[in-house]
Amino acid sequence: MSQTYFQKGFGLRAAVGPVLSQSYDSRIVDRLRELGHAARAGDMVFRLAREFGFCYGVDRAVEYAYETRQQFPQRRIFLSGEIIHNPEVNGRLEAMGVRILSPADDPAARYADVASGDVVLLPAFGVPVAEMEHLRGKGCVLVDTTCGSVLNVWKNVHKYARQGFTAVIHGKHYHEETKATASQALTHDGGHYLCVRDKAEAALVAEFIRGEQEAEDIRRRFAHAADPGFDPARDLARIGLANQTTMLMSESLEIQEMLRSAMRERYGEAELAARFQAMDTICSATQDRQDAVLTMLGEGGLDLMVVIGGYNSSNTQALARICAQRL
Repeated sequence: MSQTYFQKGFGLRAAVGPVLSQSYDSRIVDRLRELGHAARAGDMVFRLAREFGFCYGVDRAVEYAYETRQQFPQRRIFLSGEIIHNPEVNGRLEAMGVRILSPADDPAARYADVASGDVVLLPAFGVPVAEMEHLRGKGCVLVDTTCGSVLNVWKNVHKYARQGFTAVIHGKHYHEETKATASQALTHDGGHYLCVRDKAEAALVAEFIRGEQEAEDIRRRFAHAADPGFDPARDLARIGLANQTTMLMSESLEIQEMLRSAMRERYGEAELAARFQAMDTICSATQDRQDAVLTMLGEGGLDLMVVIGGYNSSNTQALARICAQRL
């Protein structure tokens, strides 16, 4: 096989479908759906959110990983980090002989054991540009499961960089997706990025824009969340907002308005469009699940909400935060 990059599957859905169904479908969930997403057992009432579970991007990534094992039964298969932040899914892949590589800042160290002809699965979060280039140079087979919603964010970051805007990314600077997204900005001359995790960090950036914070303080505070050449005085004069796709939507909108207002105060309404851009890059499935939880909470009658997911999953954490604020 001469092709070394795959992004659209191997046409093996029929072969892996029964295994996926056996592993991830639930008769209990199916029954709750049939009963209108609620069931009573004695004095207890169980309710199921109307939107939950794997989104399309995760379904695709997991299916693609299973197809890859089927397509390359005799080859060594590596996974660049967890395919998604779900311990059960990752554990099943390891049981199939897929080796999950540990994080490392240096691509050469992370992929030291990968050789030409080996297969490397790229996770739904994507990988940084430097890792992709390193893997291409090794001559291994790349199976790219990067989610389409993540790719959409990358397009916006590229657009910002081409137009001379710094990408301000609402996300966790250490998260795989945010690392991959931020790296896209640096593929353009003069491209820069800054990651803000929450409203508190965004407030510091807004204060700097309004002239209430010193550049050196901002540079020091965000040393690990900005590109090495980041200069607040130069690079926060024109900004474009993007998101890690699994962040809390309400917080992203608040951050957007905080920074928009700061730019308006600093430069005036007439210059706002030339200095500030924002795109809605929260994954629609993420938003659907957050809305479903808010609907359940709004209907009342809940004593306990159980959120099932990986502890390191941003989706899980966002849903838990919503519940904690209302219960």
